[in-house]
Amino acid sequence: MSLYQAQKKIYPRSVTGTFARWRWFFVIATQLFFYGMPWLQWGGRQALLFDIEARRFYIFGLVFYPQDVIYLTGVLIISALLLFLFTAVAGRQWCGYACPQTVYTEIFLWIERLIEGDRSARMRLDAAPMSSAKFARKAGKQVAWIALGLWTGFTFVGFFTPIRELLTHVANFNLGPWETFWMFFYGFVTYGMAGYMREQVCKYMCPYARFQSAMFDRDTLIVTYDGKRGEPRGARSKKADPRALGLGECVNCTLCVQVCPTGIDIRNGLQYECISCAACIDACDEVMDKVGYPRGLIRYSTEHALAEGWGTREIVGHIVRPRVLVYSAILGAIILAVATSLFLRTPFKVDIVRDRATLARIVEGGKIENEFRLQIMNATEEQQDYTLAVDGLPGLELFIDLPGQQVTVGPAQSLWVPVRLQAPYDAAAPGSHQIHFLIHSASRDIREKSVFIIPK
Repeated sequence: MSLYQAQKKIYPRSVTGTFARWRWFFVIATQLFFYGMPWLQWGGRQALLFDIEARRFYIFGLVFYPQDVIYLTGVLIISALLLFLFTAVAGRQWCGYACPQTVYTEIFLWIERLIEGDRSARMRLDAAPMSSAKFARKAGKQVAWIALGLWTGFTFVGFFTPIRELLTHVANFNLGPWETFWMFFYGFVTYGMAGYMREQVCKYMCPYARFQSAMFDRDTLIVTYDGKRGEPRGARSKKADPRALGLGECVNCTLCVQVCPTGIDIRNGLQYECISCAACIDACDEVMDKVGYPRGLIRYSTEHALAEGWGTREIVGHIVRPRVLVYSAILGAIILAVATSLFLRTPFKVDIVRDRATLARIVEGGKIENEFRLQIMNATEEQQDYTLAVDGLPGLELFIDLPGQQVTVGPAQSLWVPVRLQAPYDAAAPGSHQIHFLIHSASRDIREKSVFIIPK
C-alpha cells in the first residue's frame, strides 16, 4: 500500500542477533508499561489516571489539577531536550528501538510472519492467485491485527477513564460516545500505521527524520558501512582470497537491504530514512561469521571514526563536545527546576472568584458586603481541614455558612465555598481595595489576593 509515491512493497526479512534482542527487549518493556500500567492500583485507585472529566490527574502519589499545567510544560521540554541530547550522541536509536511506530510495526510484522511466513513465503503468497488457503491466512492476519488494534485503543482510553470501570462498560455495551470514538480511532490508527503504512510514516510523516541532520555532526553515532574494507563488493566462494580477486569483504548478498524495515541500502551511505535499528548490522555480522571475515563491516560508528580509523575508545572520548555540554547543561537546569518546584509544591490550591452579579451591596448595620466563591483543591491523598481569614481593610469580617468557619475537603477533591465579606461603610474611600484571603491547613498556609469594592 503506497500512500505517497509509486514503490515496491517492502518485505522485511527476519533477523537474529544482539541488536535484534535489544529491539525485542524494548518492545516488551514498553508494552508491559503501556498495557499493564492502567491496571496497577495505588491507594485504592488507578496509579496512573488522567481524569479529564473530573479535572484531576493522578500519577502514583501525586495529584495534579489543570492549574498545574506548568509541570506538563516542564515534562515536554525535558522530553524534547532529552531527544536532542540523545540524537546528538547516538543518532536515531530512539526511532530504531523505542518509538511507538517502530514498536508496533515490529509486533504487527511478528504476527504477519507467524501467519504468512518469512519474507520469501510472504512474497510468494502475495503473488499467488486467490485461494481458500490464501484467504484463510490473509483473514487470520487481519483478525489478529484488528484485535490488537482494538485492545490498544481500549488500553489508551483506560488512561483517561478508570480501566476497570471501562471494562465493565465494554462488557455491558454501554460505552460513552467519546470513549467509543477514541477507542476505535486509536485502534484504527494503530492498525493502519503499523499494519500498512509502516516505513512510510518514518519517511514522509515523521518530522524527526527531516530535522535530525541539524542535530548530527561528525561525532554522532550512526549505522555505517566501511567502504574502505568492503569495496569493491562482489560474490566469491568461501575459500577464495578476496585480495587475489581484487574484491573487498562485502559479498554483495544484499541481506542488509532485505532486513531493513525502510528498504534502504546502507552501503550507499547515511540516508534520512535510516532509523538506526541495526538490523543490517546483525545480518552482516552473521554473513561475516559464515565466510570467516571479521565482524563490523556494517557497524555503529561515526563519520569521524571512519575517516580517521578510530576504535571504540576514541569514539567514546569524543562524546563530550560543545553541543552535548550545552544540551546537558540546559537539561540539567530544567530538571532541577522542575524537581525543586515539585518538592516545594503546596499540598492544596485556592482559586478566588468574585460574584459578578453583585459587586457590592449595603446590608444590615450599614456595612458593605462583597461576595466571593473560593475553590479549595486538596492535592493530597488524605482529608484536610482548612480555616479561612481575611485582612486588608479595617473592620473587615469573613462569613461562611459552615460551623467553626472551617472547611473540610476530601482526599484529592475540590470544593467551592461561598464567602461573604463585610466592612464598615467608612472603612475606606469608594473604589477598589486590595485584600488578602488567608487559608490555613495543618501543613501549610496560602495567602491569595483579591479586591473589595466600596461603592460611591
